[in-house]
Amino acid sequence: VFIGQAVFLIAAESQDAAREAEKLINVKYEELEPVLDLEDAIKKNNLVAPARRIKCGDFEKVFSDCENTIEGQLSIGAQEHWYLETQTSLSVPQEDNEIKVYCSTQHPSETQAIIADVLGLKKNEVEVEVRRIGGAFGGKETQANHVAAWSSLLAKATGKPVLIHLFRDDDQIMTGKRHRFLSAYQAGFDGKGMIRALNIDLNGDAGASTDLSMAILERALFHVDNAYFVPNLTVTGKMWKTNHPSNTAFRGFGGPQGMVVIETVIDRIARQLKEDPALIRYRNFYGLEDRNITHYSQKVEYNRLFRIHDQLIGSSNYKSRRKEIATFNAKNEFYKRGLAFTPVKFGISFTTSFLNQAGALVNIYKDGSVLVNHGGVEMGQGLHTKIHGIAAKELGIDPNFIKVSATNTSKVPNTSATAASSGSDINGMAVKNAIDKLKKRLGDLFFKEFYNSTGKNLEVSSLEVSRISFLDNKVFCKEDPDISISFFDLVSKAYFARVSLSATGFYKTPGIHYDREKGVGHPFFYFAYGMAVSEVLLDTLTGYHRILRTDILHDVGDSLNPQIDLGQVEGGFIQGVGWCTTEEVKWDNKGKLLNHSPDTYKIPTIHDIPEDFRVDLLERAPHPDTIRKSKAVGEPPFMLAFSVWLAIKDAISAVGDHRFEPEFSLPATNEVILRSIEEIINQAGKC
Repeated sequence: VFIGQAVFLIAAESQDAAREAEKLINVKYEELEPVLDLEDAIKKNNLVAPARRIKCGDFEKVFSDCENTIEGQLSIGAQEHWYLETQTSLSVPQEDNEIKVYCSTQHPSETQAIIADVLGLKKNEVEVEVRRIGGAFGGKETQANHVAAWSSLLAKATGKPVLIHLFRDDDQIMTGKRHRFLSAYQAGFDGKGMIRALNIDLNGDAGASTDLSMAILERALFHVDNAYFVPNLTVTGKMWKTNHPSNTAFRGFGGPQGMVVIETVIDRIARQLKEDPALIRYRNFYGLEDRNITHYSQKVEYNRLFRIHDQLIGSSNYKSRRKEIATFNAKNEFYKRGLAFTPVKFGISFTTSFLNQAGALVNIYKDGSVLVNHGGVEMGQGLHTKIHGIAAKELGIDPNFIKVSATNTSKVPNTSATAASSGSDINGMAVKNAIDKLKKRLGDLFFKEFYNSTGKNLEVSSLEVSRISFLDNKVFCKEDPDISISFFDLVSKAYFARVSLSATGFYKTPGIHYDREKGVGHPFFYFAYGMAVSEVLLDTLTGYHRILRTDILHDVGDSLNPQIDLGQVEGGFIQGVGWCTTEEVKWDNKGKLLNHSPDTYKIPTIHDIPEDFRVDLLERAPHPDTIRKSKAVGEPPFMLAFSVWLAIKDAISAVGDHRFEPEFSLPATNEVILRSIEEIINQAGKC
């Protein structure tokens, strides 16, 4: 149990009536001693599931032979999703024991299944529809199911529509966060800073129940390498039960908590060797000397790390700015500037293999207009816009003739969550699959009823779709483009020829597999890459910092929509900045959330955006076998914010002329910064 857990449901015709009813409830309970932090949970052995481990090489043997070693512990904080629209569900009873639910969910099919189980119905008696939701970031992947089940239960009991829309404070108190982690590490490395052996222990705060914690832990295990090859790596992960709301999915899904550990290791190696951290990162990249196999045995292919590195180091003037900052810090006692360069290599796919599937339904009407239905959820990330663009390009018609419908479980069943940055990848492919079927039917008709009527008599075969172009609202044979027909006229002919103008589509990501017992496999379809350079100015007397400049170069393949992708890179980065700097989640000693409103929980504002913000997409980087050669963009940019976190650490380190390792944690709040500065001053005073 936890503070904020729902105990009663009240149905009323007004909020005032509901509040009066609440006053009539008297709860008697026994207060028990809670488990509220990871240290206590570990001490009491409150595991929610057995530990997970992945290893390659022989850490123990190699570590003992390393000329340089470091070890340490990193505390990683929680994060509130702070979607603009709080958890919401409207349930409407229908005839014949059915119910229709309009819910703010990332996973309509799972919401449908939960409601069916709660009400004792079959899934075909529950319809869930989502036109769009006001943000989610993972917070509505599983936790939207609560309010959907509650509103449906009350609707079934009263026979009337029931709406539940949580007040902001209640939403924050009741729902889970990004998992807190407490991680320990040991690293062995050579004189050039190349990591030879690494051991990491990840401990996550699951909260009161499992939710998605083990899947999140698994992705953290996969991503402890980030962009770096480690020949001897052992990583062990454990999730612990505490008396907090069940923590859940959040943008990055465990990847940030895993990656920040090795970024800390790299930063410490550089400081110990008195080298530029950017150089140490470069030396450890995947790809040098055929170092391209991950610790879970997947080959790193289509590696963009070196190309992005070289382009960004040059465009950001990293080397000259590093010298300028050193000069500035030498001349200023109370203001220090810091600079950091960090990469991202992020695996794209659900690590639970069966979730890598999607469906679609595409209808062409007699007038040539098109309605596209797919299983993804629009939550402000531009998914519907991308699907709309995919359909227009695949059909070769004016986008004004295409609409994308609300997501509905009665049209596209058994869908996966819109999560894991896979929304455009898998749903776009499913839509293409449906359109390919329609183009094949229309192409056959084009040859049989139109093209051959001109006396050409080309043989019709199963390859017609590859010989036909759908472009500029016309259909024509590639071998003879002068003879064409309007798409709309061809659709009309198809209707009168009794050719089906509706098709379902399906896609499953190929080649995905992973053996959890052996810790080996190919869990990701591909990797997305990006890098960032950030510079901060730190007031060492107050702990206040400003982001002076950030340069980002990110790989999205051939972008489906450059404006949307740039927005996702910028937004993901800023959300990451919040997690890394200002968004501290605090509870009292009984487990009551202390900062559950916007006046006490500090998400980034316009003042937290870099004063000079330069974001570019990597050009001429098509990726094979994805929808129109594009790449996912939702989650990977979040981790680019490590550049800000480590730039702050670089500025702190400058207080002691980079001779001492700062005590550091995440988020780097003003308090964390000031304590770290004080410790460095104390160490310097003892020398």
